[in-house]
Amino acid sequence: MDNREILLSLKNVEITFGKGAQAVRAVKDASFHIYKGETFSLVGESGSGKTTIGRAIIRANTCSAGEILYKGVPISGKISARLERQVIRNIQMVFQDPASSLNERATVDYIISEGLYNFHLFENERDRQQKVEEMIRHVGLLPEHLSRYPHEFSGGQRQRIGLARAMIMRPELVIADEPISALDVSVRAQVLNLMKDFQQEQGLTYLFVAHDLSVVRFISDRIGVIYKGDIVEIAPAEELFRFPLHPYTKSLISAIPIPDPRLEKNKVLLTYDPAQHDYSKEAPALTDIGYDHLVFGSREEIARYREVRTQQK
Repeated sequence: MDNREILLSLKNVEITFGKGAQAVRAVKDASFHIYKGETFSLVGESGSGKTTIGRAIIRANTCSAGEILYKGVPISGKISARLERQVIRNIQMVFQDPASSLNERATVDYIISEGLYNFHLFENERDRQQKVEEMIRHVGLLPEHLSRYPHEFSGGQRQRIGLARAMIMRPELVIADEPISALDVSVRAQVLNLMKDFQQEQGLTYLFVAHDLSVVRFISDRIGVIYKGDIVEIAPAEELFRFPLHPYTKSLISAIPIPDPRLEKNKVLLTYDPAQHDYSKEAPALTDIGYDHLVFGSREEIARYREVRTQQK
């Protein structure tokens, strides 16, 4: 049915912090895949587990159950040093806070070059300088900025440096963890456009982590919605916005601001109450209801969602 290449898969991934009575299940039984070349966004409120998943993919968090596969090869758990280098080289992360993710004591030149040094991705010093200068221009900064330090730049400029550091590695997958939430509104669109340019030029795949559905609508191919460690809905971007089925997704969409003040004033905000689901007799599951649309629920709920979606053609 679908011959798109799957670059990354999560299969029944569980991530737990702490032990015994203090254990917290941050991610529960998460399963999804990301196709090569697409932007897959993971959206949910703070503490929902979306960043935890991103950090597990780069092996900063350990899976307590399930597995993560990159090009069909398991990369969670114990892996060879060679595979670990491959993961570091091909999967890069752009962080939410550009101030804390950059080494304040290193020059911009060194920050961007670090991956080149670690993986010997240049022929000689001149080749390295050329690569770094090309990249700094590409993100909208100047070669003379290379001798400066991160604290000399604005938040938006620092995020550009963070992008340059990731993109110079020519990765296949970039995990963008709320990369624009700490930036001014005027700078956000510039950074998103820059990320889109990189995607088109390098054939990049993005996992975009966000708490705001309005940000991801226009950059995502598909969107996954996560609530307290459970993935509750996955669908193509327009499908999700036109036909949201899970009550939590509906509540997130209702919170998106409307530019017209009169409409904004009169809109109805939906509040999600998890008590509306009765899972005492049967455990819910993420189920495909057609239209490339998956929803989390009991068999009874899934039948209802399927019926609602069929009527909305």
